[in-house]
Amino acid sequence: MARIKCLMDQYAVIREASKILPDATLKVSFLEALAELEDNECYVRQSFPKTRLHRVTGVKQAVYRADIDKVSGWRLHVQYGKDTCIHLKDIVSGQKHDDVIKVIKAKKDRYEPS
Repeated sequence: MARIKCLMDQYAVIREASKILPDATLKVSFLEALAELEDNECYVRQSFPKTRLHRVTGVKQAVYRADIDKVSGWRLHVQYGKDTCIHLKDIVSGQKHDDVIKVIKAKKDRYEPS
């Protein structure tokens, strides 16, 4: 049985995604992205082919960005807690993903200091 990382969704990002993602294909991609983030094997290999998980540069907090869909630009913002869980912080639409620092600063109360 595969080991999985725990997932915390204190800001109802999953619920928000089900409301705002425009089509069923993106909703399935969202679930696939969550599955990859929970898969401990991806962390062992340090390979995230679906989400291309990477740290956001230019902010003090340790915020990571994961693709839901590369073409449409939908992204997830996550942080890793001291409890080793993945904390979902925000879902970012394709139109806003280029202004990542503005998005993080607009909701800075969601993000834990590093």
